[in-house]
Amino acid sequence: MTRWIPGLLFASVLVGQIRMPSYQRAQFENGAVVYVMPKKDLPLASVRVILKGGLSADPVGMEGLAAVTTSLLLRGTALRSREQLAQDLDQMGITINAVAGNSGVALEMQYLSKNLGAAMKILEEVLMQPAFAEAELKRLVAQQVDAVKVAKEQPQMALRNYLNAFYFGKQHPYGRQPNGDDVSLPKITREAVDRYWKQAFVGKRLMVVVAGDVEAKPAEASIRTAFEKLPAGTAFAMPKAATPKRGEPRLLLVDLPGATQTYFAIAQPGIDRTSADRTRLELVNALFGGRFTSMLNDALRVDSGLTYGALSTVQMDQFPGMIAITTFTKTESTEAAVDLVLKQLEKLQTKGIDAEQLASAKAYVKGEYPTRKLETVDQLAAVLVDFELYGLNRGEVDDLISRMDAVTIEEANKVARDFYQTGGLVFVWIGDASKVRKTAKKYAKDIRVIKNSEPGY
Repeated sequence: MTRWIPGLLFASVLVGQIRMPSYQRAQFENGAVVYVMPKKDLPLASVRVILKGGLSADPVGMEGLAAVTTSLLLRGTALRSREQLAQDLDQMGITINAVAGNSGVALEMQYLSKNLGAAMKILEEVLMQPAFAEAELKRLVAQQVDAVKVAKEQPQMALRNYLNAFYFGKQHPYGRQPNGDDVSLPKITREAVDRYWKQAFVGKRLMVVVAGDVEAKPAEASIRTAFEKLPAGTAFAMPKAATPKRGEPRLLLVDLPGATQTYFAIAQPGIDRTSADRTRLELVNALFGGRFTSMLNDALRVDSGLTYGALSTVQMDQFPGMIAITTFTKTESTEAAVDLVLKQLEKLQTKGIDAEQLASAKAYVKGEYPTRKLETVDQLAAVLVDFELYGLNRGEVDDLISRMDAVTIEEANKVARDFYQTGGLVFVWIGDASKVRKTAKKYAKDIRVIKNSEPGY
């Protein structure tokens, strides 16, 4: 049974409002969900094929299986070799990328709208007739393992991976790596890939988003032809995961001998994607560390010159994420930089923000949201994916202005006190342990030191 749900208006800021473009949603008999969003600004279209689960569906110890399987789709089909597939895509002006995340893996395809038929035909071939060649699997795994090793030599690339593993723990889905690591990747076999694909590529786990220069009915018909014949299969059930709690401070020091800088992160508990605090927290975080003119960046870059930049991010997903502060500094100024971050947290705790700051945050988020979320067909497709994965609707976009306008100074300061605390913090440092280990003891009694060359994260 197909049920179409019309959207309203268009993505723009009009009379203090932001609106999502018109879109339609359908669900096939086998459970597959399809979104179509016509947007004819440019003769381009974007298709995303998402399999729900992603990292959360990876077997423990075989992290990266979903990502590797998805990447292998682009390394040859039963009809074309990897080289032939790449050449044909290039000639048709079609780009396809594989993307892995916590809640899903996806193939993202862009094509000229006039090539709809050819694009859907080749997409169907890639998905329905994958080769999963043993040689390609071995080559891909080797490349991915090399990439992990290279990343560990680049602290700015490795910091978040170490933070995820240390903050959440290896038993939590978010404590593992979506693309795998040098321990899990070599365990992935051709049999495991085939087994995962048969289990995951089914109607009840499938979502397709088409956005751009398309007509709704022909686009839906093309998707129906390609995917309605899939078996329904079993819907993905999100595994249970214990939410990390605030406790005694702990610190992971990743030793990178000879490093002249210390890259560090400071994390504490956050919220999930549908939390009632999400809008309030977005506003407070913009002021604290989410924009260039933030408390963090002003203190660490502009006023003290301790770093070239400091950032605070709020992770929101199926499970509660973390609020993470990330920056870097010279080895000799590690203590000064960490102390200054903690001072900003204390300042937010004790002094809060005022009405002028809150108004500034509201103006900033309202102004940058359309270009960050609604400007391109890829961005719009990503918003629709969020709707489906997290049980949201167009009100998430259409009501943004009114939700922000409703946030009071008292609510904003309560969020600041609740979420930006100075106790029970989790620290991850990457630097020369021989020079900063003694300093680390100032911030936590529970300190773990590892070499950056050690397997895994």
